[in-house]
Amino acid sequence: MKKIALTLILSLSCFTAFGQAMGTENKMHAAMESDIRAEADTVRDRNRKPIETMAFFQFRDDMRVLELIPGGGWYTKLLAPVLRENGEFYVAIGAGRVKRDLLSNDAFSHVKVLDIGVDSVRDGPFRTNSLPSFSFGVEGLDLVVTFRNMHNFSPAGRAAINAATYDALKSGGLYGVIDHTQRHMAPLTNETRRRADPVVIIKEVQDAGFILEASSDLHYRPDDELVHEVG
Repeated sequence: MKKIALTLILSLSCFTAFGQAMGTENKMHAAMESDIRAEADTVRDRNRKPIETMAFFQFRDDMRVLELIPGGGWYTKLLAPVLRENGEFYVAIGAGRVKRDLLSNDAFSHVKVLDIGVDSVRDGPFRTNSLPSFSFGVEGLDLVVTFRNMHNFSPAGRAAINAATYDALKSGGLYGVIDHTQRHMAPLTNETRRRADPVVIIKEVQDAGFILEASSDLHYRPDDELVHEVG
């Protein structure tokens, strides 16, 4: 009986997880079709692969999620609608444009902006940003994500972000990082300053206490020589 019961529980769990994943993906597709997204947003869907990317990050619609450095809100426009009913969604660091241009829309009124109480200073190599130690002021998050932003920070700035992220996540929580790749150990130049050495990024995150769960070549481009300006 125990084996049968265990089999039934596992089967039910797998079915529930599959159903949640499909529900989240359907909501992502609906968000991608939203009128809030301009042509400049949708034209990048093919390269940014948001459905596959968020599936890799094990994203679900009932999570408590924090997006770091949301910029103009490309991902915010997708994540916020998915999390509106069952989850919680926060943005922090460099969220001024999103707060001004997007969060005033009633459809995004549930998004919370976290004030970390410190300012970044462009005193790092190639005018990268440094940050002192800080806290996001929340705990127990399921997922923290940031998209093509770590290269904008100095090692000290990244260390502060990684430490604050570690403290904000629950045990077993996930930290998803995407960035433009630089050749390992290659020196920074004016052409490569908007790239990040993935080995260095992984090591820095591990130094904050994280365990590397997985990496992906989803955004790998065979024609990228890893040495040119990405803009």
